[in-house]
Amino acid sequence: MGYVAVKGGTLAIEESIKRLKYERIQRGQTIEVGRIQAGMRGLIDQVMSESSLYDEALAALAIKQAEGNPEEAVFLLRAFRSTVPRKHYSKVIESQDMKVERRISASFKDIPGGQILGATTDYTHRLLDFQLMTETDNSVQEWLHHYLSEKSDQELSGELKLPKVLDYLRKEGLISPCENNDREPDDVTRESLEFPSTRSQRLQVLTRGQTGAVTSFAYAVIRGYGDLHPTVGELRVGKLPVTVAPPASEENDVENDYYIGDVKATEVEMLMPFTVEKEYGKKEMEFEIGYGLCLGQNETKAIAMGILDHCLEHPNLEFPSHNEEFVLYHIDSVESTGFISHLKMPHYVTFQSKLDSVRKTRKAAREEVKNG
Repeated sequence: MGYVAVKGGTLAIEESIKRLKYERIQRGQTIEVGRIQAGMRGLIDQVMSESSLYDEALAALAIKQAEGNPEEAVFLLRAFRSTVPRKHYSKVIESQDMKVERRISASFKDIPGGQILGATTDYTHRLLDFQLMTETDNSVQEWLHHYLSEKSDQELSGELKLPKVLDYLRKEGLISPCENNDREPDDVTRESLEFPSTRSQRLQVLTRGQTGAVTSFAYAVIRGYGDLHPTVGELRVGKLPVTVAPPASEENDVENDYYIGDVKATEVEMLMPFTVEKEYGKKEMEFEIGYGLCLGQNETKAIAMGILDHCLEHPNLEFPSHNEEFVLYHIDSVESTGFISHLKMPHYVTFQSKLDSVRKTRKAAREEVKNG
């Protein structure tokens, strides 16, 4: 059987693009970007996190254009991000200033300020809600009116400033103090990742990583393809205030900073127990921390990020999950999806060469048998 090349060129590509649009709108209906933004919070948060761009409206637009495909939506949003000029740098954000909406600890039952469950699917029955099939704008507004009438303004705001849970372990000397590192972070969106990587590079790649890939790698660590037994010290979801300095201001002049808005984020500090040998052979248990921070409410990914952060801080050739090149190169959705997708592109010359080689080898083998 001969190998037939695909022909068509520009005209075929144009028709393919038209067909793509037809598949999206063939039912004669379309979904408004505002409705995606209103009803697909989890997907929007995932796309914003993997794109390194906090803009719910643009994320919703990318999701619509990609027909709900997260990898394609991230590709679109990253491509747009690369065209946007960077005019300002915000001041350093201290995570203890987060206006907390949700905050839990799996390590301590009683924590200052209490456990705040907030909005989560953790306690739902995970059963299909068939009532959503008949949900209308009117029914939604009626439910909202009833719900809001039951809540006070303080309950609805749900924004508290709370101390960090792990500060209490630090006071007991069970966690080493963490000093500020004022070195300017590396930017993986402007300079290629190099090895050995810096921690700022690793954290950026992890928070931009494909949610499923980051989660799978962390799961592998816990199952035995790593050397960790982690516990969630604190998980918090809330809004981080963003400020910029006025022109020609001094570095420490915080009183005149401009507040420009909030960024919703998920922050996790994971506890990793390890044994330390003291004097006279005495052994004590202490804790190290793995850190995760993602845009939006991305709890599973943030936890997984904290696990992998600790793994990469402690290289171990025995486990691939502790190998920074293996982890960081394979969790990026645009890199991995792009390379796999490129296999659909024409490879006529290379494949024809392999085919010719196979034919020659088989012909030679037949000749050898015939003459043997």
